[in-house]
Amino acid sequence: MATSAEQSVSVSKTIAASPQEIFAILSNTEGHVAIDGSGTVRQTIDPIDLTLGTKFGMKMKLGVPYRMKSTVVEFEQDRLIAWCHFAKHRWRYELEDTEEGTVVTETFDWSTSLFPKGIEIMGYPTSHPANMTKTLEHLESEVLRCRNSD
Repeated sequence: MATSAEQSVSVSKTIAASPQEIFAILSNTEGHVAIDGSGTVRQTIDPIDLTLGTKFGMKMKLGVPYRMKSTVVEFEQDRLIAWCHFAKHRWRYELEDTEEGTVVTETFDWSTSLFPKGIEIMGYPTSHPANMTKTLEHLESEVLRCRNSD
């Protein structure tokens, strides 16, 4: 578990694709359902391309169905995107172009959370990395699917 000075967990994967291909999926809400490794994202509400400040909604399910409204709080085209919802913790994707492909790092950052102790008590810092690994695997599959459909 992370310490209070380091309230984030990250998972990285190198994907044999350009940052532009990957960012196109991350920055469009329709792609979020396909890449979600947690199994909680069910459907986008009004698909939209994301930029800094964009508000977007998702239909979710964790035991019971619910809706989540998020806001893009960090954005650099083809390099970085992050969003948060009402509790203010962030989901961040950073892309680094390398010779082997693009290194994608997904981070769950609760340093900005309104309830950081609650996040830790719920065990999310230790349970999220497995889901994040699945998300990056799904992201890689989605990139290939998009390539093959063009």
